[in-house]
Amino acid sequence: MAPQHRRAGVRRLALGAVAVAASATLASSPVAGVGVAQAAEPRAPAPTPATPVATPPALTPPALTPPALTPPAVAQPPVPSPATTAGGGEEPPAFGVFLKSDARGVARMPLFSHWLGGTELRVGHTYLPGHRWRDIEGAPDFLDVWAHWRNKKADRMLVLNVPMQERNEEGVSDGEVRQLLRQGAAGEFDHHFRVLAERLVELKVPDTVIVLGWEMNGTTYTHRCGPDPEAWKKYWNRIVTTMRSVPGQKFRFDFTPSRGQDAIPWTKCYPGDDTVDIIGMDSYDQPTGMSFEQQVKEPYGLKHHVDFAKAHGKPISYPEWGLFRNGDNAEYMRRMLAWMDEHRPLYNTLTDYCPHGVWQCGANPKSSHLYRSALFGRGDQATPPLTPTPTPKPTPPGTTPPPADCTPLDLGSWVEEWLGGKLCLRFDWW
Repeated sequence: MAPQHRRAGVRRLALGAVAVAASATLASSPVAGVGVAQAAEPRAPAPTPATPVATPPALTPPALTPPALTPPAVAQPPVPSPATTAGGGEEPPAFGVFLKSDARGVARMPLFSHWLGGTELRVGHTYLPGHRWRDIEGAPDFLDVWAHWRNKKADRMLVLNVPMQERNEEGVSDGEVRQLLRQGAAGEFDHHFRVLAERLVELKVPDTVIVLGWEMNGTTYTHRCGPDPEAWKKYWNRIVTTMRSVPGQKFRFDFTPSRGQDAIPWTKCYPGDDTVDIIGMDSYDQPTGMSFEQQVKEPYGLKHHVDFAKAHGKPISYPEWGLFRNGDNAEYMRRMLAWMDEHRPLYNTLTDYCPHGVWQCGANPKSSHLYRSALFGRGDQATPPLTPTPTPKPTPPGTTPPPADCTPLDLGSWVEEWLGGKLCLRFDWW
């Protein structure tokens, strides 16, 4: 199985067309918004239109109905809460969602939390662009906002996917990849990763989780392992050694293949226990027709991942997971949440755009309902009931929440006073 969709390493999402097709809705006062819709990644199949393009209404504030914060009952068996622990005192596993690589990803996290009834996202997940080395070195204007978010609370985690090569999604041939891997193994690119490490330490995020060279067992990326596994492993070890040499660093390095064999068994790329801190897996609901049980039992699948990590004494993670080839598959969603509850990864982050997601993608209503019901209203307590009873947060007097699919815009106080409220956009253009 060779997944040729792609969540691109840069997550280049086209938003230019959104401005043309977005519909505007007025809320009567400042609010915490609840959602935006977003286009698929370049290699992901185009989603089936879920709703017609809305025509922008007049700027007269319409009467708004507050969104219901209590999800309806779920028909499927209840999903064990990721916060539930056998012993009753263990800290809940950290989770988050990927919403966008740049500052918009940070801005959308509180909106996603609002949609979950206040459940806090402890993981911020983003990807360094892989166009050129200057991108991989971590431009300060890209990293600053993520570092600021991470440092607001001590229990937060920043997860950063880092390409191992420039031109990372430009279809570089196997022959050239082989040569680049050997150059990397010889230390030719060390200085780029030293610059990145120094910038992360300077930004006071020295404990960042580095997902280095993710999905190396596939064919999508220039940092793939297949053309020369031995050179790839030596190159990984050089990068880790270089970044760990920077004073003040506390990085954790996450080795994350895609589920299954793909172009090469991912175990052949494993660089060794000394330079790997976490063993992750990117796991989407694919290929077409494959059941969750098959995803567990397939060669190099979910069970192999858990067993391999246990044998090497490493925690597991799921940096990317979500729906895909089998459409709006609530059973996959239920089983994946239960799998993570059972095996307790260090962290997981759902990929939240079409066709994978549950909040920015309107094409998966059943899975969205199940995900939201399972995680709604989770606090910091370690042992909540298995079936949550969400309690809506009180709304300040005189405040009307926005529609559930609407995101407020900050236009300045004088514009809002003239309009009679905040302007929010609903990105339901597909």
